Amino acid sequence: MGYSLHACPCGFFGDEEKECNCSPLAIERYRNRISGPLWDRMDLQVMVYRPKYEQLRNSSLEKEESSETVRERVIAARERQLRRSPWCNAHLDAEMMKQVCHISDKAESLLEQAYRRLNLSGRGLHRTLKVARTIADLHGSEQISETHIAEALQYRL
Repeated sequence: MGYSLHACPCGFFGDEEKECNCSPLAIERYRNRISGPLWDRMDLQVMVYRPKYEQLRNSSLEKEESSETVRERVIAARERQLRRSPWCNAHLDAEMMKQVCHISDKAESLLEQAYRRLNLSGRGLHRTLKVARTIADLHGSEQISETHIAEALQYRL
């Protein structure tokens, strides 16, 4: 399931070219329309800003990873997941996560810090770990590293 939401009522919060005219209270009310438990169930939360005109006109698709390359990495990651268990990472229960989410000591430390500092719920912690497991799979890594945890945490706004 996917969601799309502006950062504020006017849609320009964080825009480099157009100023947001929303009050902090209006922004808070706007964001509170979605309950905490619903936010907690979103595995990936990404802020997408409006690109500048120059970026759109001067961008080179050659710099981007091709769709075919991404497709191959996703297929390899899915195959890696299915060799470990009959479910993809998003559907792992707590017991299966213990078996398949091999995590480095540094990654474990970062995850614990994030849990405490960001006040993650149990669900939020597990979802972060599942996303990190998927990121590790996309990189061909059997062990979840500190880098994988850090990237997964970036997807939790």
